[in-house]
Amino acid sequence: MAVTIFEALKIIEENIKRVTTQVIPIENAVSRISATNLYATNALPAFDNSAMDGYALKGEFDKYKIVGKILAGDDHTYDLNDGECVKILTGAKIPLETQSVIPQENTKILNTYITVKKAVKPGSNIRRRGEDINEGEPVLKNGETIKASTIALLASQGITHIDVYKKIKIAVFASGSELKLHFETLKDSQIYNSNTPYLLARAFELGCEGDFIGKSEDSVDSLKELIKSSLDYDIILTSGGVSVGEADYTKEAFLESGMEIFFSKVEIKPGKPTTFGKIGKTLVLNLPGNPLACAVNFEILGKFMINAISGKKAFYHNFINTTITKEISSKRPVSNVIAGYFDGSSFDPLQKQAPGMVNVLNRCNGIVVIDKKRDLLKRGSDVKFLPIDWNFTSERFKEFTS
Repeated sequence: MAVTIFEALKIIEENIKRVTTQVIPIENAVSRISATNLYATNALPAFDNSAMDGYALKGEFDKYKIVGKILAGDDHTYDLNDGECVKILTGAKIPLETQSVIPQENTKILNTYITVKKAVKPGSNIRRRGEDINEGEPVLKNGETIKASTIALLASQGITHIDVYKKIKIAVFASGSELKLHFETLKDSQIYNSNTPYLLARAFELGCEGDFIGKSEDSVDSLKELIKSSLDYDIILTSGGVSVGEADYTKEAFLESGMEIFFSKVEIKPGKPTTFGKIGKTLVLNLPGNPLACAVNFEILGKFMINAISGKKAFYHNFINTTITKEISSKRPVSNVIAGYFDGSSFDPLQKQAPGMVNVLNRCNGIVVIDKKRDLLKRGSDVKFLPIDWNFTSERFKEFTS
């Protein structure tokens, strides 16, 4: 019996376990997932300092006596009296009595005095201790993705190494005598296998490590050998051989290898014959053989599984509310997946898309999943766009100020 998309996602979530952790230098941690909670031990700024080059003032007067100079990094300071000031540079520690810092362009120097050309309010141009981050505030939480900006924050706290979740290891192999690998020579009635390179490349894009294990012939024993070679990996991804047919040996081979099946059909078009299971600690996702069906099911189920075991705190699908540019009829007893392009204001479905097509996802940046209860989406209807390729740029200039 087929499960719904949401039932499939719930089953996956209930039958997974996060990968283990490792400690690495922060310089190697970009795009990795934090496996720890870190808190600030150093306040930023560490002391009250000047936000610009100017003069640190005590009191509110029209004229101040210059009693010294403080450079950034200087340890010494001054005890200011009313009507006194010190010349100070950006980032330098201000005297305790400082009420404000006046920019040098707002003053005029007269021997050992300055006069004020344009007054500033008390507290102006002073960066207070801890206004950026204070001791005890969170720096990084377990499950967060580490970005370049995170590295800067970690370095500011003197952190050299960090505990992260290990990269997920993906095993991919090909099956089917009618399929040839892209570096082989085609014969009559044969086609190139595009699914295996796609799945491996997509896994790399999602931050995984992966290997192509090999190609089997259409026999249970041949497939079992590949399965046996893949059981040290976190996930096995395959495509094809999961529907009903005389030469579909994949499911049989996995069953004989000890796979526990959690579901074998999903109410989705394209790609109903999708199987999820587990052999020991290794998760298995058998995807349909048709290229678009394979890719779509990976984006909905496979990416979710990878994100969930990666250690990410935010691993659920997210979407953008938008409108659709064309009318779509969706009279199907299952959820219907439509690929297309979101340009920042609306979603434009690709006109040509069929389960066996390879070039569909190459020409779109996301999908819309239409509920099986919806027969028709009229032009301008509200839809929920799920991004795939999310380097969100445009081919033409757009004014982006608000």
